[in-house]
Amino acid sequence: MKKILPFLLIPLLILPARAAMLSEDSFSLSCAAAVLMERESGRVIYAKNPNAELSPASVTKLMTMLLVCEAVDNGALRLEDTVTASASAAAMGGSQIYLEEGERMSVGEMLKCVAVVSANDCAVALGEKLCGSESAFVRRMNERAAELGLEHTRFANATGLSSAEPHYSSALDLAVLSRELLSHSWVRNYSTIWTDTIRDGAFGLSNTNKLLRQLDGCTGLKTGFTNEAMFCLAASAEREGVEYIAVILHGDSSAQRFAAARELLEYAFANYTKVSLLPEEPLKRLQVTLGEQESVQLLPGGATETLVERSAVQSLQRLTELPESVEAPVEQGAELGRVLLKKGDEVIAALPLVAECGVERHSYTLVLRELISSLLYLKS
Repeated sequence: MKKILPFLLIPLLILPARAAMLSEDSFSLSCAAAVLMERESGRVIYAKNPNAELSPASVTKLMTMLLVCEAVDNGALRLEDTVTASASAAAMGGSQIYLEEGERMSVGEMLKCVAVVSANDCAVALGEKLCGSESAFVRRMNERAAELGLEHTRFANATGLSSAEPHYSSALDLAVLSRELLSHSWVRNYSTIWTDTIRDGAFGLSNTNKLLRQLDGCTGLKTGFTNEAMFCLAASAEREGVEYIAVILHGDSSAQRFAAARELLEYAFANYTKVSLLPEEPLKRLQVTLGEQESVQLLPGGATETLVERSAVQSLQRLTELPESVEAPVEQGAELGRVLLKKGDEVIAALPLVAECGVERHSYTLVLRELISSLLYLKS
């Protein structure tokens, strides 16, 4: 009987592709901080002052939008629900749609206004709808930031307007927040709108994110500006099933923030691609000894693709590591082997192979009965 290989006795991890992150001076960006991230894996490709705590201006509304999206997806809100503007919401300055106190509008329409024209009045109205007051909504914003592990973020309001209270985030935290928001795929129905209208066509909307017209595959996401924060942007784009996020904080001008984000995103599309971790042959069944089943089907135990540099693709090799058999009992989901993606002698990614179902061990009575049957068969 073959024993299970020693490496199988400990949990197997999905290893990210380990190409070196670009150095900070790889780009000459006119901004205080920047991050380039692949959305699905969360892998950071480039970072400049990623943890610097800076004013994010209206990029703050990524969290406002996230909480609304989560409320819609968990049933606490519906896009068709009506929001009534309070005096506080109607009094918001800066970017707005000029809500009047008592004006009624749907959650979906207000979310559109936040995504397209960064409407401060709608952001506050949505926060009040969800949590009862803007202050309660801000508490929830900070709680959600903590849940997401955003260690360099603190919100003082739902809009990003200048505040006497500390209000800051970092390029890396905002990239993580963007990634979480984009996991609600339907938000792109709003973040990709170029022009639209509200109030039965009486009020026009034009997106503040000019990359929607300048960058192929742009999927959003949020602009921001105050005198303190200067020009900020969280931008996302998708091509051939791969989506990247670029965050620019405290850019020197509006044009420069868009140019910086575009440079980062175009670099990612030109220099990285995804490759499959699965072997060319379909995954087979693995023999099980002393089990109530003779074999168990193997399944991938994680993401089956990984991000790699295009220049490395031709030199990559896949190696499947599996024992000849495993001994029962086998738990459902147990890691029984792995596929390694190698570049020369270096393992750059690994995919666990797990059991599709559990296999119970034979009872001693059943084993003895089968042994007796085998002996009787031999004697006959």
